[in-house]
Amino acid sequence: MEKQELLCCLVLVFPAVCLQSPTDCSEVQKLFHLNEIGPIKTVPETPRKGSDLQVCDSLGVTCCTKNMEERYQTAAQKNVQNLIQMTSSSLRTLTSRNVAEFQEIFKSLTWKAENDTNSLFNSIYQSLAPEAEDLLRELFTDIGLFVLGSELGMEVSVYRFFDGLFPLVYNHLINPGVTGISSVYAECIRSTRRQLNPFGRFPKELADEIGHSLLPTRVFLQALNLAIEVINTTDHLQCSAECTQALLKMLYCPHCQGLTQSKPCMGYCLNVMRGCLASVEEIDGQWREFVRSVDEASSRLHGAHEPEQKLLAVHLPIINAVMHAQQNGPKLSAQVHKVCGDPDRTAGESVSVQQEGDSARAPRRAAQMTFSSKRKEFVTSLRHYHTFYAVLADKLCVSELASGDGMSCWNGEDVVKSYTLRVVDSGIRAQAVNPEVRVKGPDPVMHQIIDKLKHVNQLLQGKAVLASGMLDVIEKGSGEPDLLFSGDCDDEDGCAASGHAQTPDKVNDHRRSSTQMKTVRADLESASGHETRAGLLTLSLIFIIAHLCG
Repeated sequence: MEKQELLCCLVLVFPAVCLQSPTDCSEVQKLFHLNEIGPIKTVPETPRKGSDLQVCDSLGVTCCTKNMEERYQTAAQKNVQNLIQMTSSSLRTLTSRNVAEFQEIFKSLTWKAENDTNSLFNSIYQSLAPEAEDLLRELFTDIGLFVLGSELGMEVSVYRFFDGLFPLVYNHLINPGVTGISSVYAECIRSTRRQLNPFGRFPKELADEIGHSLLPTRVFLQALNLAIEVINTTDHLQCSAECTQALLKMLYCPHCQGLTQSKPCMGYCLNVMRGCLASVEEIDGQWREFVRSVDEASSRLHGAHEPEQKLLAVHLPIINAVMHAQQNGPKLSAQVHKVCGDPDRTAGESVSVQQEGDSARAPRRAAQMTFSSKRKEFVTSLRHYHTFYAVLADKLCVSELASGDGMSCWNGEDVVKSYTLRVVDSGIRAQAVNPEVRVKGPDPVMHQIIDKLKHVNQLLQGKAVLASGMLDVIEKGSGEPDLLFSGDCDDEDGCAASGHAQTPDKVNDHRRSSTQMKTVRADLESASGHETRAGLLTLSLIFIIAHLCG
């Protein structure tokens, strides 16, 4: 008894409270069971010698066994991981919810753009429209997939669309007959599209326009998906052996002494958590840059890069391309005849040119889509998390783990009034002098995440190209193959190329097409409103050329 009193007196010299060996393990048993750490029978009823313990060793008796120590170590790691996930839950929910909503918005936008284009085809080219539906559906599906991250470049999709459209335009508008052309003849026409260039510059312009205008939106959405990956990776951090032992010592070694209500000192907690999360906190610099880059990229998604505006105007170059082919109908007919021979027609439904006055009202502009407002709302919320990884360890200690100011606390050895060791800063380099956790170096998984953040930041800032090389295709353009025919109709060529004279029927078809295009222009002006006005100058130029060639 005298020795114990002497020990207590000596302890008073230091900022510590006299630590006595536990006399009962019932409270330890209770919490061990309630916290689902293990079966209650694992905990001894009375204290025992703990010579076999590796971390929670004690000079006196203890309520822990080696088996309990192992279970406590697993529980400590799981507890901290759960706390990290709870802390990041609002950021994770914000990001994942908005990614899902952005995807739904683009599905709706592409559906509306496809529907508008189908409606225009039905209004202007009723005979062609049903056969063009599948081609349009495939094109707009590819546009949607491109925005959401598909590896397929838009040039490939757009050229494939116009390859398939040429036989339909030829069959219904350029050289219609009583019956449709055969599949073999249609395939021959299809194979000549890039050589004959019936649609002029419009296929390449459409591919370039979609690629350039929607690429920033694509990068923006890819960045948000990376944010989800960053959060998921840090949420499931794999602790080192040194970290798990430090967590065990901080959270559960007091239980072995019967101190089930004891919490770690703030300085002690900061040292342990900054050591365990050192690699995570290395993300901070690139994460701050990421939030700033997303903010700036979002602010640039307007005007020429406004995705709603661009998607809902895709029909303009398509209609312009068809009209361009109609204008050069006699010349194209002669060129197709030279390559594929006389039309091989099959028995079936009759084919006719759309006549004047048959066009229905073009679709009205739909209600304003919500991508812009949703994007701004998301970025405003994301700004609040720009220091998330810088303060993660501190937040865990302040909010959940550590003892409050002025209260007795656990310092890893005893219950004390305050923690007296040095408290290190955050980050890998600062851990060299951490008194609680030995940090060997950067975590390879975190290093990969940092590299990904660096790359996406460069993409958001326009300082890098996509790894797939797709951006190279959009910027440089593989271009259409060298053209045998320009597709233009001028005085030197005449409207019939390759020495083929125009027959009276062809001349009449040409005049009928010119009349039809005047009607189409009037329909577009009256029905399409603002979203088609951007293309009317192009159409006007075509009509002027038509007049000169006619």
